[in-house]
Amino acid sequence: MQAMAGFMSQVMGGEISFDPSRIVLTAGATPAIEILCYCLADPGDAFLVPTPYYPGFDRDMTWRTGVELIPVHCHGADNFILSIAALQQAFNQARKRGQRVQGILISNPSNPVGNLLPQKTLHDILDFARKKNIHIISDEIFAGSIHGNEEFFSLAKILDAENFDKSRAHILYGLSKDLSLAGFRVGVIYSYNDDVLAAAKKLTRFSSVSAPTQRLLISLLSDTSFIGRYLETNRKRIRKMYDIFVSGLKEIGVKYVDSSGGLYCWVDMSGLMHSHSVKEELELWDKLLNVAKVNATPGSACHSIEPGWFRCCFTTLSEGNIRIAIERIRKVAEMHKSSR
Repeated sequence: MQAMAGFMSQVMGGEISFDPSRIVLTAGATPAIEILCYCLADPGDAFLVPTPYYPGFDRDMTWRTGVELIPVHCHGADNFILSIAALQQAFNQARKRGQRVQGILISNPSNPVGNLLPQKTLHDILDFARKKNIHIISDEIFAGSIHGNEEFFSLAKILDAENFDKSRAHILYGLSKDLSLAGFRVGVIYSYNDDVLAAAKKLTRFSSVSAPTQRLLISLLSDTSFIGRYLETNRKRIRKMYDIFVSGLKEIGVKYVDSSGGLYCWVDMSGLMHSHSVKEELELWDKLLNVAKVNATPGSACHSIEPGWFRCCFTTLSEGNIRIAIERIRKVAEMHKSSR
């Protein structure tokens, strides 16, 4: 726990001190978020989730817990940043349906958009949660993969600096993204709520991290000098690949959202569609996959209400393969122009 607390502090800028006694380790981030759902909600209760969001939440949070997710729609005109007005509308509609909202799940940096939540937005979300007497789960699994110039504000940093009710705040983290250790299956629940910690520690008996894995991680995470060099190098490499990818998109006239974190780019391919509909979006996805051999996640899978957006993972490719992918997207764009 001590090594993980120090690592999380290092990942999030060194300005935040994490208490090892408030850390619960799980076999990956998937059981971490599921355990939090068990701790915070009953079957039939709901969480508000800003869109577009990681499609895996629909599986990880609902399949066994019986909770429901309520999409809170964000828009391209606002750079897909959550508004309190949208939260309020979704909350009111849920209550009219007789649903009990138990919390808000935010992803910071966002998956799939890659943007960072501004400090004021985090303040507003905390204030909204206090007024509604609900919890906040902040998924910060990409906190060490910030590659832009925007400043990242962990929920922990806001809580340390301001007088908010900490008992309703819970942070998710894991090593699968920032350290590329998905196979190690290490997730983190960091909670300020003693009751949640007590329950989570019991539930994690069914998803514990193996002793050999923990021994390896203590050695790795305690080497702060190496971790510092690694994070700096990793961020530079992510930024380089991002710049190559978006430069290619500009060349072929495809729009995207400027992002500062994560491993994905949120790309607007609506210009390659004949009409703005989910049906047309899925037809374009099929064309990208089976004709261009480019596998991008369609926005509808992320609950986006604006057809034509796609999540593109640019970090799994080499520099040369990124250019190949861009050329393949170009061919689909040319096919679209010739068919008009």
